[in-house]
Amino acid sequence: MSQHPAFTMAALCSVGGIIGFAKTRSLPSIVAGLGVGAAYAYGGYRIKEGQDYGYEICAAASTLLLASSAPRMRKGPVPAGLTAASTVALAYYGKKVYDFRQ
Repeated sequence: MSQHPAFTMAALCSVGGIIGFAKTRSLPSIVAGLGVGAAYAYGGYRIKEGQDYGYEICAAASTLLLASSAPRMRKGPVPAGLTAASTVALAYYGKKVYDFRQ
């Protein structure tokens, strides 16, 4: 069940990167969107298969997304939504990592 948020974030990040590229021809948008989306997908796969470090990968992807979207949060609804989603995902996966380590 814990893999579902990771796969959802993977899809959102990937689609967001593609849309950002389609609108502005921004190569960093598509690279970042697909890269962070791939990290979430890989973490979700590891969680689904019961392998180690899936939660940590998802927490790291959330941290990266939050760090890149928070400075641009006031520029519009997309960065604000990314900031909110990455905050929620980081809280969720950070708690999972914390609980697992205790």
